[in-house]
Amino acid sequence: MNSDNKRILSGMRATSPKLHLGNYEGALRNWVDLQNKGYEMFCMVADWHSLTTMSENSGEIGHNSIEITKDYIAAGLNPEKSAIFIQSHVKEHAELHLLFSMMTPLGWLERTPTYKEKKAEIEGAEREPYGLLGYPVLQTSDILLYRPYGVPVGRDQAPHLEIGNDIGQRFNRLYKTEIFPTYKYLIPEDETRAKLPGLDMRKMSKSYDNGINLSDTAEETAKKIKTAYTTPTKIKMDDPGIPEGCAVCQYLKVYSPDWQTQWEEDRQGLRGCSKNKNECIEAVNEYFRPMRERRAQLADGDVLEILNKGAERAREVACATMVEVRVAMGLLA
Repeated sequence: MNSDNKRILSGMRATSPKLHLGNYEGALRNWVDLQNKGYEMFCMVADWHSLTTMSENSGEIGHNSIEITKDYIAAGLNPEKSAIFIQSHVKEHAELHLLFSMMTPLGWLERTPTYKEKKAEIEGAEREPYGLLGYPVLQTSDILLYRPYGVPVGRDQAPHLEIGNDIGQRFNRLYKTEIFPTYKYLIPEDETRAKLPGLDMRKMSKSYDNGINLSDTAEETAKKIKTAYTTPTKIKMDDPGIPEGCAVCQYLKVYSPDWQTQWEEDRQGLRGCSKNKNECIEAVNEYFRPMRERRAQLADGDVLEILNKGAERAREVACATMVEVRVAMGLLA
């Protein structure tokens, strides 16, 4: 399909001030590609969603939001092409969430993968908050408010968004309208990069503290890669390696143009782990050097101005949607 004027919504939670390479390869890189293909991007920093696990330290969310926005822009999102905004700056997200919550069956929410996963994140709390159960409803509101053509998502994350189309179609049936179209899941054709592991070969995660951050310096990146997991049976240089199970080799595959030769030499025991790490450090730092330079130019004041302008653009679309929603429901304007 022609990508002209095709609207797309996506976002990330502000639970940390730092996005890592997993966030970049799993989502942000795809957003930039879609932007450059001519899609109308609405890129949100989900500060309200962060409260499901940060209600007791909410004071950090504002700072986190600014830092995440810097990563968005450094990675290539262009504020002139894409609306970059804070979720809570567009109050229509909350209004649509409230209205959807009145017509979403409780059983749908209890069965969602999102609820089960987020519940595990807050273990130790006396009880999970209401907002955790309603997380998918707010997420649906975030998406359908913009009536997008599609939502960028990894294949393993698509089930988290299925309830959104269900809620939208239920609204259409109840109120005999066609306000909310069914959105598509925009899954990257090559998901190899999206599955980039952490330094310890587990999933790259903020909670595991096993990632390389977009905001890390070249020196910090080098220090982390030097401690990264390699083939445990490769003790001597001429021992054969298993690049599929080596974090350093996984990064070489993504960031080094010579990865096939490097992998083959590793497999045959023609190179040691130190050489792999040194070449990996060089490749990763060179790839992210332009992003770091762009990030260094961004002052907090500039970021706030970008977020304000992005919210203005988002509110124009959100307000138009809510006018139609209120009319369909028979609510007074």
